[in-house]
Amino acid sequence: MNCSGRFWRSAGSSPGEQVVRLAPLALIAIITVVAFVTPSNLHFSRFLSLAPALAASVWPVVGTVVIGALAAALDVVIAATIGSVSEDLTHLFTLAVIVGATAAAACASHVRQQRERTLADVRSVAETTQTVLLRPMPHRLGRLRIEALYLAAAAQARVGGDFYEALETVHGVRLIIGDVRGKGLPAVGMASAILGCFREAAYDEPDLARVAGRLDVSTGRYTALLPGDRMEYFATAVLVEIPDDGSAVGIVNLGHPPPLLLSAGMVREVTPTAPSPPINMGALVGEDYRIDTFSLAAEDQLLLYTDGVTETRDHTGAFFPLVQHAGQWDADSPSRLLGQLHSDLVRFSHGRLDDDIAAIAVRAAAGTPSYRRGR
Repeated sequence: MNCSGRFWRSAGSSPGEQVVRLAPLALIAIITVVAFVTPSNLHFSRFLSLAPALAASVWPVVGTVVIGALAAALDVVIAATIGSVSEDLTHLFTLAVIVGATAAAACASHVRQQRERTLADVRSVAETTQTVLLRPMPHRLGRLRIEALYLAAAAQARVGGDFYEALETVHGVRLIIGDVRGKGLPAVGMASAILGCFREAAYDEPDLARVAGRLDVSTGRYTALLPGDRMEYFATAVLVEIPDDGSAVGIVNLGHPPPLLLSAGMVREVTPTAPSPPINMGALVGEDYRIDTFSLAAEDQLLLYTDGVTETRDHTGAFFPLVQHAGQWDADSPSRLLGQLHSDLVRFSHGRLDDDIAAIAVRAAAGTPSYRRGR
């Protein structure tokens, strides 16, 4: 990119950003026209000092200085044209104000650019962390088609306490989706510890109850190294095992919102017959993990999600009615299902999502896979 490109616009600027960058020039043009068509005693040219101040919020230092120089030059032209330089010192005062405003704006632009570079570095680290924590979901495992959705509550956010994974094992496809209590780095660290354990236990353990027990023990060891009461750190999750031979699907719900099963135009919640403790709460309430089963026929879809979905609110404070909306969806693929979920959430909340959201959609295809991948 050449020098003029650097001072004018950054690569990948959207049309909206380019319009904002034109605002200082548009302001100068408007003030200049008004100054020429109004009586000279109104001194509209003094508003030219606003242009470099505005430029500091969107332009780099060089561009801000150029805007200030242009404003100063036009002030001189206006003064000379309307013949008021010899009458009073107003335009000399205005010129001094423009020069001072330009210097201050250049400093402000420099500080803004430094902060933007720092933010870019932080976002780069966050994106790398997300790539490691939430690896790209495979679109197909065995007889299943799978898609994942992750929505950050804050525009600048990239990672949080929501997590998910799907693995193809000798026991079938095993999935996990969950939500760590809390925010920030502690939540990210705990989510990473849970996923790391799941990626091992899913291959090793013969059933989901044993997987859940491994997650609880491993997370307990991790939280024992954290400050404060270890019981403050816990996570809810759902474990699902979908055998390749099409037999009953196993599920363990660890205090998490129940998945939805979309079958033959009907929607039902897959609720547990007995509660199982959240991850890292087994020592407190007992390690009694209940495996429930249900059928997942060809063309059925299963939606796993975190509580950010059902806790999304509208302008009246009402919660998002997931089951009601799911009954109105006409989705023949996991990607379309998650697309409709995303659209409904944004529309319901008017674009104000207050919590991180993660979801996995699974669709069972007809037939059996030609291979299985083990550890």
